[in-house]
Amino acid sequence: MKKILALTVVLSMAAPAGVFAGGKITAAGSTTVLPITQKAAEEFMKKNKDADIVIRGGGSGVGVASIIDGTCDIAAASRAIKPAELEKASKKGRDLVAHVIAMDGISHILHPSNPVKGLTREQIKRLYTTRVKNWKEIGGPDLPVVVLSRDSASGTFEAFSELVLDKKKVRPDAIMQASNQGIASIVARTPGAIGYVGLGYITDSVRAISVDGVLPDRDAVVRNKYPIARPLFLYTAGKPEGLVKEFIDFIKGPEGRKIVEEQGFVALKK
Repeated sequence: MKKILALTVVLSMAAPAGVFAGGKITAAGSTTVLPITQKAAEEFMKKNKDADIVIRGGGSGVGVASIIDGTCDIAAASRAIKPAELEKASKKGRDLVAHVIAMDGISHILHPSNPVKGLTREQIKRLYTTRVKNWKEIGGPDLPVVVLSRDSASGTFEAFSELVLDKKKVRPDAIMQASNQGIASIVARTPGAIGYVGLGYITDSVRAISVDGVLPDRDAVVRNKYPIARPLFLYTAGKPEGLVKEFIDFIKGPEGRKIVEEQGFVALKK
C-alpha cells in the first residue's frame, strides 16, 4: 500500500495542467467506487444547478482505458494504474493524475445460512485456485462450493489476485461477474457460494467473514489490521480544472467524506 500511495504523490506532483471546458463531465470505471461517485454527483448537482455529471460503471480497466482515450473526464479505479497504462497514456500525450478519495477492504461474503465464520488467506486461495468441491474439505458444512469472482476488467479482481491469490489463475469453473452487485446478488441466493466485494456492498442479505481472524470493517481498515485493504482512486488527464476540479474537491471535502462513510467505505482523514 505504501508503494501505491507513493505513486499517487508522484503522479499528483508531476502532472501538468489539464484543460476543461463546459458544464458537463463524465466519470467511468470501478463499480466499487460507483456508489460514492453516484451519490456525490447527485448532491453536487443539487448545489450546482448548471452542472451535469454523468456516472458510468464498467470496471476499473474500462475507466482507465476511457480516460486514456479521452472518452471520459474522470476514471474511477479500485487499484493503482499499471505501468503499461501509464506508458499508453504518455504516448497519447496524457499525464494521468491520481486522487485517493477513500479506503476499502475487500470483503469475502457467504450466504447467511453458511455457518463458516472466517477463513485464512491460504484457505481462500485454495478455494479459488483448486478444485475444492465441498465446504467440508476445509472444515465447513457438507455443502457444494460455488466460487464467484470479478472479471479481468475489475480493479477489485486485480487487488484480490495480488493480495490473496499471489496472481495464480482463478479456477476454471468460477462464475465471473462484472460488478460488486452481481456478486452480492448471487451469494444472497446461493447457500454454498463465496464471493468478494467492497465494504459498501455488505448488506443483511449476505454475511461478511473474517480473514486471518480479522473482520472487514471500518476500524480494522483504519488501524491497518485488515489484510486485504486498498485505496480507491479517481484519475484525471492532467491536473484537474473547472468543474472536474470542483467535483473532486467536493468528494475530498467534508460533505464528500460523509458520503464515503454513508456508503460503507472509509473516509480519508482531513
